Amino acid sequence: MDKNTLFTSFGKWLAPICTKTFTNQITETGQDKYVKKLTTPAYLKLFLHAQLQGRDGLRDIADDVLCKEFQQELGLESISAAQL
Repeated sequence: MDKNTLFTSFGKWLAPICTKTFTNQITETGQDKYVKKLTTPAYLKLFLHAQLQGRDGLRDIADDVLCKEFQQELGLESISAAQL
């Protein structure tokens, strides 16, 4: 396995989701047309993680994004509670 591959337990949990079909639907509907930061796949991962961790509010969710490994998983550098 490549040493640069990020395959976390969260990534393993998301593996059954068919990302090709998901991204095709996003492209067809133009859902991420004007998105600058929080794309639909990142949104899905972020809020699934929040649900699994039992987060109470947007500030707690935004604090989770401060973790470097989770930032790599989402493709985000940072995001505030207001942006969520």
